[in-house]
Amino acid sequence: MTIEATLWDQEERFWTQGADSARTMSAKNAVFVFPYPTGILSGDALWREADVAQRWRSVVMSERVLSVEGNIAVLAYRVSAERGDTPLYEALCTSTYLKDDAKWLRLTHQQTPAS
Repeated sequence: MTIEATLWDQEERFWTQGADSARTMSAKNAVFVFPYPTGILSGDALWREADVAQRWRSVVMSERVLSVEGNIAVLAYRVSAERGDTPLYEALCTSTYLKDDAKWLRLTHQQTPAS
């Protein structure tokens, strides 16, 4: 699998497979920024937060951009996600990955509501 395919696959699993999966794909000192009221999360707080722990039923990522420089990769995209009875969630997102040995780990993730 190419670097691009690997990273986009990991990013989709971040949305659809829940907190345990996200934890295994994230750096120990990762920082996530979610819309208010959740805000900035890092360390163990990431995995106690409902916004990280919830799985999305379906996710569509469009306007995809990937930038790779050495062991650092940045993904930027627009997401449309659905879960349960909540309205469609649309956001502009970025995630930064760091290649640690042979594994890509998410170092940051940020969401800005698009609607």
